Amino acid sequence: MLLNIAAYHFTPIQHPQDLAAQLQARAQDLGLRGSMLVAGEGINLFLAGTDAAIHGFLDALRVQDGFADLIVKFSRSRRQPFARLKVKVKPEIISFRRDNASPLTGRAPAVLPETLARWLDQGHDDAGKRVVMLDTRNREEFGYGTFNEALTLPIDNFTDLPQALEPHREALSDATVVSFCTGGIRCEKAALWMQAEGMSNVLQLDGGILGYFERVGGRHYDGRCFVFDERVALDPGLQPLIDDAA
Repeated sequence: MLLNIAAYHFTPIQHPQDLAAQLQARAQDLGLRGSMLVAGEGINLFLAGTDAAIHGFLDALRVQDGFADLIVKFSRSRRQPFARLKVKVKPEIISFRRDNASPLTGRAPAVLPETLARWLDQGHDDAGKRVVMLDTRNREEFGYGTFNEALTLPIDNFTDLPQALEPHREALSDATVVSFCTGGIRCEKAALWMQAEGMSNVLQLDGGILGYFERVGGRHYDGRCFVFDERVALDPGLQPLIDDAA
């Protein structure tokens, strides 16, 4: 069985090209495959390999300045879900193109998976307000599954979210809005942007759907979570939709 990781971390990176080259060389030496995005705002990782290789890579990364608090989500697969190793340097680790959505200036308020599950069990948050789950992913992704009664937007790219959300803003004003995505990057940026735009009632789901699956399971979630590799999607037990042994 191979170990799969999904991780992102916002931290200022002065020389993204240098870090990308360093990470690529290390991953190649360890026989890892997957994808890594590096930007001035941080990194985004999806990698798979042996346990020793994955933990060796993470140990080396966490001793670098700014990465000690890197949070990683783990899952297993019988085969290698990535065809090769890809490393890219981009302006953002997920393109949003909004100046008021940078996690480097402070995180968006978050709700833990266990707290969210309790709110959904009782039908309201601890202040008695209704809870609206806001899916910040695109239509292909939420087609595999999403939270029950979540607000989904007909978008193909994350950059389209602000315009697609606009017709719903007034209806959301009396709710506690919880933005969510696969692992946490998009829902964090979306929550920051919404707050900057005057929506003070927005939280992000800490760790995204994968973190929720890991800590809570599938309560209040219908279907699977789309992932960006040959496994296609994971169920609430973090088991892949496609995992034929090689």
